[in-house]
Amino acid sequence: MMSFINGLMRLRRGPWEMLATIIIAIGVFMLMQPFVIWAFTYSFIVTLTGTVMFIIVSHFPE
Repeated sequence: MMSFINGLMRLRRGPWEMLATIIIAIGVFMLMQPFVIWAFTYSFIVTLTGTVMFIIVSHFPE
């Protein structure tokens, strides 16, 4: 856990890509669930944020 936080602070690609992937997965889950309307409403922006974040952090150093 500490190396994950250390990787985030040092702007390393691995931890940031994992975080972006988790955000994308949360957005897709929000899109597919039929119970909470606010989650469905914000699912596209969450997925889009994760996707843009993934594109940006893919240029970070290894």
